Amino acid sequence: MKNIAKSIVLAVASFAISTGSLSAMEINKIHFLIPGGAGGGWDGTARGTGEALTKSGLIDSATYENMSGGGGGKAIGYLIENSKSNHGTLMVNSTPIVIRSLTKVFPQNFRDLTLISGTIGDYAALVVNSGSSLGNFDDLVKAYKKNPSDVAIGGGSVPGGMDHLVAAMAFKAAGADPTKVKYIPFDAGGKAMAALLSGEIDALSTGFSEAVALEQAGKVRIIGVTSNERVPAAPNAPTLKEQGYDATFVNWRGFFAAPDLPSNKRRAYIEVLGKMYDTPEWEKVRARNGWVNIHNPGDSFMDFLSSQEEVIGNLMRELGFL
Repeated sequence: MKNIAKSIVLAVASFAISTGSLSAMEINKIHFLIPGGAGGGWDGTARGTGEALTKSGLIDSATYENMSGGGGGKAIGYLIENSKSNHGTLMVNSTPIVIRSLTKVFPQNFRDLTLISGTIGDYAALVVNSGSSLGNFDDLVKAYKKNPSDVAIGGGSVPGGMDHLVAAMAFKAAGADPTKVKYIPFDAGGKAMAALLSGEIDALSTGFSEAVALEQAGKVRIIGVTSNERVPAAPNAPTLKEQGYDATFVNWRGFFAAPDLPSNKRRAYIEVLGKMYDTPEWEKVRARNGWVNIHNPGDSFMDFLSSQEEVIGNLMRELGFL
């Protein structure tokens, strides 16, 4: 387990390279397709990227469309089926596009799309309501071991999806049976967070960036982060590792286009996203969310995803999800 968790992080790092010099057409506007609801990690990544691109002057305008359904499958299907009318669209996605194709939640995978660029990494976090009696991850583990059916862990992804996988990893590191974790799925992180605040679930497995703002507002308390060290965006949030639980994970996020996108437009998208990293507007967005810059442009994105497909598949088999 330890080696597999580390290999995910190493695989992310090993394919991070620069775009180099590309000759491409100019991109003036981008329509971002978001496969989940408002308030989730996909939503935040698309809107944060659009914010940085427009405020830095790299593009003139950005629009956004949330298209929930099928664990992200509805948006992928839409992009494929309406390919020719979607050349101005970039769809955000992340590790779940690999997980859900492995588990056959939907028939397509990343190879059915035009790969543009992996852009960021976001750690995962386990959080509780600020009024919860659970002070840390150890308290959650003790409650679980006392009676597993009484402890509900929510997430913004389908059963067997990334949020479920992260919770299972954490409980496995605590010596519990990861297949017996009571996981409650919600449509994207926003609805899952609302369930936590209403008391419907005891804890939430979510992206670190999604938890930061509510933690800063005093609504939730982060009891475990899957980073090796504490993240500056939330210095009071302890890692799972420092609490004695060897579970680390980083979720990449990136952008995909329609399958028949012309090659010169693909190069243009790759180029404009590459330029974004050098702007202060992007650094402001990145730091605010606690993201890690993980840049896998073009063909290196395919190499990275193929590698992660193997690593994630092995991890899911170990945890009993495949």
